[in-house]
Amino acid sequence: MTELRIAAVGDIHLGEDVRGQYRKRLEGIEDRADVFMLAGDLTRHGTLEEGRLVADELRGLPIPTVAVLGNHDYHSDLQYEIAAALRDAGVIVLHDDGVVIQCGDTKLGVVGGKGFGGGYAGKCASEFGEREIKNFVAHTRYIAEAWKVSLKEMTADLKVVLSHYSPIKETLEGEPPEIYPFLGSYLLAEAVDTAGADLILHGHAHKGREKGMTPGGIRVRNVALPVLGRAYAVYCLGENGSC
Repeated sequence: MTELRIAAVGDIHLGEDVRGQYRKRLEGIEDRADVFMLAGDLTRHGTLEEGRLVADELRGLPIPTVAVLGNHDYHSDLQYEIAAALRDAGVIVLHDDGVVIQCGDTKLGVVGGKGFGGGYAGKCASEFGEREIKNFVAHTRYIAEAWKVSLKEMTADLKVVLSHYSPIKETLEGEPPEIYPFLGSYLLAEAVDTAGADLILHGHAHKGREKGMTPGGIRVRNVALPVLGRAYAVYCLGENGSC
């Protein structure tokens, strides 16, 4: 198994006024990475026009491209149409499921989806009280369980979880603590720690920080574009994991 280079970014929030600009920033990505992953919030308001614009920016990239949607991409209730446009452009779109990609002699498994909120251990919502609160937490629990099952059933040399919402609070530092419950949930980390993975990528927290770790010791990276300050970051997995 050789070293695998993963380019990742989230929260690119493309609109008509920047058409073509992000694609220029992806030139030469095949020389720096083996796979490209996008952690949601690809659009601004989740319109189909924006979704098609994103698809055009990503169409025909020379390396496998995997994406999940974010809350912005759901805003206009056109998430399925946006996902279809991206798939038509050759992008693999995950929705609480997984895919195995052959990268040279390495099988890379990617599991994920948008994720959801609820907060973090000690300061989180629980399935108690009003039906609306129970449904909120149950939705996150359902997603976490789907990821756990996908990870356990997947046969791959390396496994990455791709999410929009954060599984840990450490990569949210810099955001107002009052909104942490709407930025992610500990249930996501709990599921991944149980099933096992090599890396978790997320976005959503524009004012957060890049690096963190789950309680089980899995690396977490916040790849929101405002956090990275560049078109994408590159993370290495495998023998050396040095980049």
